[in-house]
Amino acid sequence: MQMLVRGYLTYELTESATLVGIVSSAGAVAVLVFALWGGAIADRVERRRVIQLGQGVSVILAACVGVAVLFDVIEWYHLLMAGIVQGIMWSFLAPARQALVPQLVGTQNLGNAIALTAAAMSGSAAVAPSIAGVLYGRIGPEGVYFVIAGMSAVAVLLTTSIPRTPLEREGKKPPMLDDIKDGIQYLLRSPFIMTLLLFGLGMTMIVMPYRFLLPVYVVEVYGRGSESLGLLLSIVGVGSLAGSLFIASITRWHRGLLLLGGGFAAGLALITTSAIPIFFVAAPFMLMLGLGDSSNRSLNQTLVMENMDAEYRGRIMSLWMMKFGLMPLGILPISIIAEQFGAQASFACMGVAIIIITLLILLSSRQLRTTQ
Repeated sequence: MQMLVRGYLTYELTESATLVGIVSSAGAVAVLVFALWGGAIADRVERRRVIQLGQGVSVILAACVGVAVLFDVIEWYHLLMAGIVQGIMWSFLAPARQALVPQLVGTQNLGNAIALTAAAMSGSAAVAPSIAGVLYGRIGPEGVYFVIAGMSAVAVLLTTSIPRTPLEREGKKPPMLDDIKDGIQYLLRSPFIMTLLLFGLGMTMIVMPYRFLLPVYVVEVYGRGSESLGLLLSIVGVGSLAGSLFIASITRWHRGLLLLGGGFAAGLALITTSAIPIFFVAAPFMLMLGLGDSSNRSLNQTLVMENMDAEYRGRIMSLWMMKFGLMPLGILPISIIAEQFGAQASFACMGVAIIIITLLILLSSRQLRTTQ
């Protein structure tokens, strides 16, 4: 919901695709700066507590933006600042949340648990954008932000039901910087994990920008409003849900090839959407895009966590998450392409680039091709 309202509100305030890209990428920059610290904290502190603190920040942040819109003092740079604060919060919350999963379910159920977690998120992504689009038109952006604040408050309460988990490292902790350095060195000694992280980075930098530029695409190419934007995002969410449920249902069956197939599917969907600028034709390809993106993401995370030592979970997941911090390297060039050559050209560039990267990974990583 926040992705839709922030992007659409920025475009209403500025009518600039470049500023939409800047505001949308603000949180990613914060993640890049703070993620390593968040990963080290996740390996040192009780993880449920970290998660609840992050959820509390979400409540305050959404409420503040809602008040600013309500009193008509909102500017695009306020949304930029909110994105930065949210990115800092996610830098600490996300590694703790991801590292907590294997503690709750055990490594034997890890792949299924990650896919089901992704399915829950995809299910909300299938419904929430349409709700946000309708609410945006009926009660305005301030109303949407107040709804987000209320839902974040409920999340804080729900998290109290998660049991406390022991720390996976006993004894005296080294200095924080030494912990971070140790995590990076562990990654450099693990070439398969490195390959997975680089592929995930490519998918994030090249595929994810479509979400932030979709408001521009809907207005410029289709000539439609927030309700249509919400519908397309919901269709993507349905595809993501289907992909996540499929991954949750399989066992160890050609997971490396399925991960690569998700990359090819996402690239083809972006190219076809750009080639056929008709709103209703875009629907099945948005479904395909969500399917490919979510299956790739779920399998990537599962394989990374299965191949790491438990004591490094927080730090490696923070490195896995840092790809979102590098997202501006993809968003800003794509935003500029959209500004100069149109939104269709930007979607075509994203599709071609991800197919090339997926093909390179396919040809260069035998271990990934043969991973069951």
